[in-house]
Amino acid sequence: MVKTKAIMIGAGLANMASAVYLIQEAHWSGNQITFYSIDDHGSNDGDEVKYAKDDYWNKNHPTENQEGYIARGGRMLNYRTYVDLMDLLGRIPSATETGMTAAADTREFDARHRTFDKARLMQGGKGIIDGGKLGLNNKDRALLTKLILMPDDQEERLDNVTIADYFNEDPHMFQTNFWYMWETTFAFRIQSSAQELRRYMHQMIYEFTQIEHLVGVNRTRYNQYESIMLPLVNYLKDQGCNFVLNRRVTDWHFKETPLQDEITVTGLVMTNTETGEEETVDVDEQTAVIFTNGSITDSATMGDFNTPAAENMDYGAASSLWKKATEHFYNLGNPDKFFADRNASEWSSFTLTTKNHLLLNEITRITTQVPGNALNSFLSTTPITDLGQKDVNMSIVVHHQPHFTTQKPNESVIWGYFLYPRRHGEFVDKPYIKMTGKEMAEELIGQLSKVDPGPGNIMTKKADIMDSIINCIPVYMPYASALFNNRAKTDRPNVIPNHSTNLAFTGEFAEQPYQMVFTEQSAVRSGEIAAYHFAGIPMSKLVHNPRYDKDLKTLAKATKKLFS
Repeated sequence: MVKTKAIMIGAGLANMASAVYLIQEAHWSGNQITFYSIDDHGSNDGDEVKYAKDDYWNKNHPTENQEGYIARGGRMLNYRTYVDLMDLLGRIPSATETGMTAAADTREFDARHRTFDKARLMQGGKGIIDGGKLGLNNKDRALLTKLILMPDDQEERLDNVTIADYFNEDPHMFQTNFWYMWETTFAFRIQSSAQELRRYMHQMIYEFTQIEHLVGVNRTRYNQYESIMLPLVNYLKDQGCNFVLNRRVTDWHFKETPLQDEITVTGLVMTNTETGEEETVDVDEQTAVIFTNGSITDSATMGDFNTPAAENMDYGAASSLWKKATEHFYNLGNPDKFFADRNASEWSSFTLTTKNHLLLNEITRITTQVPGNALNSFLSTTPITDLGQKDVNMSIVVHHQPHFTTQKPNESVIWGYFLYPRRHGEFVDKPYIKMTGKEMAEELIGQLSKVDPGPGNIMTKKADIMDSIINCIPVYMPYASALFNNRAKTDRPNVIPNHSTNLAFTGEFAEQPYQMVFTEQSAVRSGEIAAYHFAGIPMSKLVHNPRYDKDLKTLAKATKKLFS
């Protein structure tokens, strides 16, 4: 079972974490580890657009001669629960701060820029909403309490139950400030998995008491690529790890056995995405294969200021390979639950870069807070859901500036997203998914104007703001919320499947006890488990994970908050 070499399929956070633990805990040399991947960052990206001219940035819809910055998503950390991530970052040097680990870099920055969001929710005609008033009634409270108190060994009762199903007799829940903040903080939808909601309520129960200000949120100094992924890439390359990029693994060779239940990888088929050539890599008995079996940014496409992001109908590089594995073995989950229902998983996001701080200053004035660590969500003033209820139109994150190391002092970068991209804009007459970058910027200004009435409001400065925009880049992500899709517990494979001799699954689509997905924590944890397993290190040595859902003081505070 103990291996001496590893092949990593995918070079995202989970597999890079696995490599670090193999080097530091199992004392492997870096040259014993080889990554085969399309890119060197997975979903934790961030870059200047002028450097983006390859497959990753949408070869089929090029954005020549563009400028500005792009990050398809944004990451919020939480030290209290992201203990494996912080352990990992404490093992590697920062890429930007001399003499600091990546963890010390983040902690030092965060200590000087504490999160306290004064305008978590805003609504037209009302301005800033008091999110501290959760708006729950007794039925809401009873159902939430039942969810929180559900024991771990009864979690299967929520197999294939959506959040809408769970609250079927309580539609009021979806009109509460609690729901608006919870759905936009973590990107849940009403058709998402109730089982996953339960896990979040368990692991983030203390955040329930402070969600209106996000005071439990921690941030990195710069974007997630430069503050998280680049330190890992630098460290692993310094250790001698092999990175073979522009490779899409497309198929498996498995050992044939009499019972056909032993899972042993003997080879991998892959395509060079630059040349189109196919190649096969043999896998010997001493090699572990550690596979990130799904990606929330697979098949993502990018538009530009004058062009919407096109839809890429590809099932996804990682998920396609996962599906090939399930055709051989019965106990490796069901990728269709996550990647065959785009209606439940798609997002559109945008990254807006300006040449001055006019828009940034207007947002500061309207929200009454300085840039950095805020997540502002704009509530509709008219019914927009299928049930005729109001909901959140869009959300924006105004980062501490600069958000990129190469960003000029006069430049601002703002990120935003539409959780339901098929909904219609209020200020641009088309669905969000059909909007150009320019139209998304116009929709943002319009949404801000709703909470900024009176003379001299932001709409009077619209022409100057639009003139200040260097770029606004729309991104369509068909699988951004796929990890929340409605499913049963067995629809994700275990990190180490039964009968596997050399194959492990990592990332957000691998099943782990208690872990909530869509977090760097669960990604790192899966890589750590895979590394310890193939190195023969006892699982008792894994980083200890606290259980706040079993802490009486935390539960008492949550109970009090329920009645706010």
